[in-house]
Amino acid sequence: MISTPDRRNAVTLINEAVASGARLPVACEEMGICKRTYRRWIDEAGEIKVDRRPEAARPAPANALSEVERAKLVEVACRLEFASLPPSQIVPMLADQGEYLASESTFYRVLRAQELQHHRGRSAAPVKSVPKRHQASAPNEVWVWDITWLPGPVLGTYFYLYLMLDLFSRKVVGWEVLEEENADHASRVVSRASLSEGRRLKPMVLHSDNGSPMKGATMLATLQRLGIASSFSRPGVSDDNAQVEAFFRTLKYRPGYPSKGFGTLESAQEWVLKFVRWYNTEHRHSALNFVTPIQRHQGADILVLQTRKALYEQAKQANPKRWSGNTRNWQRPGIMYLNPVREDSVLQQKAA
Repeated sequence: MISTPDRRNAVTLINEAVASGARLPVACEEMGICKRTYRRWIDEAGEIKVDRRPEAARPAPANALSEVERAKLVEVACRLEFASLPPSQIVPMLADQGEYLASESTFYRVLRAQELQHHRGRSAAPVKSVPKRHQASAPNEVWVWDITWLPGPVLGTYFYLYLMLDLFSRKVVGWEVLEEENADHASRVVSRASLSEGRRLKPMVLHSDNGSPMKGATMLATLQRLGIASSFSRPGVSDDNAQVEAFFRTLKYRPGYPSKGFGTLESAQEWVLKFVRWYNTEHRHSALNFVTPIQRHQGADILVLQTRKALYEQAKQANPKRWSGNTRNWQRPGIMYLNPVREDSVLQQKAA
């Protein structure tokens, strides 16, 4: 429903366009209305008609509950026998007693209107969990890690790939393929990765899911010794560690991946070694504006992206007619986020 002031503005613009020589149907089309709507909005004198529809009296729906019925519904819902039950339980129980007051949706609607739709019973009210959010503006500030299964030589047997990824550069900073999954192996992998990166007890966050190797006593003690703060995904949530899951998908869909199984532990280690070398040094990562993780990790991506930008500017100057706008954006990605805040969530928080 278009308000009267908006109608007045639209009609004024249409009249100005017609006075300047435009055809009425074309001017109306530019405003997103048809000529008949324009005619309906004005009276014989050319003045805007007042829309009386918002002021019109509207009778209550014939099937709406009366005030007495609504009061009865609230009284029943607040009885001692129903006080800890939701409407989905109350309505069937009333039906078994030979009584029908309203549908479940009506129960919910009336209780919400009376501010009575709250958590009932002694159990803890459900709480909307918020994912752990971290950000990295340089290498070795946030690592993410997980363990995935690699198929073994016999159906139902597996090797275990321990993998640690730098959030900022997406570089694989540590990995091992082993025959067992436990906290002892995990602690050795993180110790070696920390040593190879030369962290020197620099504060850092290591994010993972809630598996037993991640929360084992040996692993937690190792993290404390190395000055690494542990961070965990929400229980039962599969996308709180998305960067590692994306890496595992890239690995398992890589051409040459032996989906039917690795013959030996050594062959699995050799294959992963080749893959990690390719991933770190050759793979142009889309999240990094298509530079390799090692370039990003070492800061060499700055010059690479600047060179690309200069090349594109030269190409545009050489053939300006081929470019309808700016050249491709080769700007270096800035801060990397683990579970970034979605825009719609921010809007909801502001609205609240």
